[in-house]
Amino acid sequence: MKRIVLVRHSEEPGDDHVQTTLTANGHAVTTAVPFKGEAIDLENVDGAVIYGGPFNVFDTDKHPFLDHEAALIEHCLDNDLPLLGICQGAQQIAWHLGADVGPVESGIREFGYFEITPTAEAGDFLDRPLFLPQNHFHTFALPAGAVHLASSETFPNQAFRIGDKTYALQFHAEQGPVGFRRWQERQGAPYGTLGAQERDEQDRLMEAHHAAQLAWFSGFVTKLFG
Repeated sequence: MKRIVLVRHSEEPGDDHVQTTLTANGHAVTTAVPFKGEAIDLENVDGAVIYGGPFNVFDTDKHPFLDHEAALIEHCLDNDLPLLGICQGAQQIAWHLGADVGPVESGIREFGYFEITPTAEAGDFLDRPLFLPQNHFHTFALPAGAVHLASSETFPNQAFRIGDKTYALQFHAEQGPVGFRRWQERQGAPYGTLGAQERDEQDRLMEAHHAAQLAWFSGFVTKLFG
């Protein structure tokens, strides 16, 4: 059993595929919400997941809690602990390691289900293209020493790893249909913006591809955290 801290940037319930897989595997899962002032107890961490959210990772003066999360990233890297960053969390890892992060010049975004293609260096991370949920308009450059793992048509940097235990994923493989529907129904959902799919297309792709998404991602989380 490992003590895994889940760092969240919103108040969504813990029904995502990260939390359900870790719990099913018998790990001691705790949630930290630093943006609401909660501290992270680094002495009781055997691994961590940093979720997505609405915060610009470079706005550390505006959001000082990001520095506390950077300490968690450094702690995991220094101690060879499994670390997974998702969307904003992936951007935080990239930023912490000196890479550029921010919106693309075209203003395009990904909101919906988009095909993710493994790179030649992906190895056993991903052995075939998959359609996976997305909800972002920022991207990251690859930090020094990173292994590029996956890309999409509009955002070439979709995943990288550092060493064997730190992974950064731009896409939201953790989000199942229930969670993605919350995003669809949220006020201000970015329908009609450049790159966003219409809801009927999202629903069609969700139904067609979620089973493959869950099978791959639950296996990935199990392998990373044990």
